[in-house]
Amino acid sequence: MWNYDRKLQYPINIKNPNARAAKVIISQYGGPDGELGASLRYLSQRYSAPYRDVAGLLTDIGTEELVQQN
Repeated sequence: MWNYDRKLQYPINIKNPNARAAKVIISQYGGPDGELGASLRYLSQRYSAPYRDVAGLLTDIGTEELVQQN
């Protein structure tokens, strides 16, 4: 049914790994102040929004936050 081909779009060759830089990058994506956390907060708040226009706006903002991760 599904065929998952684990292949990068561009080849990556890391010559000097830097753990400190990796920690900063990961915290920006998945940390409490990262893009993923922000997008999930916006998308979860849309379900309790009192007006449909506000829910639509929160959906748009949350989706845009997800797009910025790539």
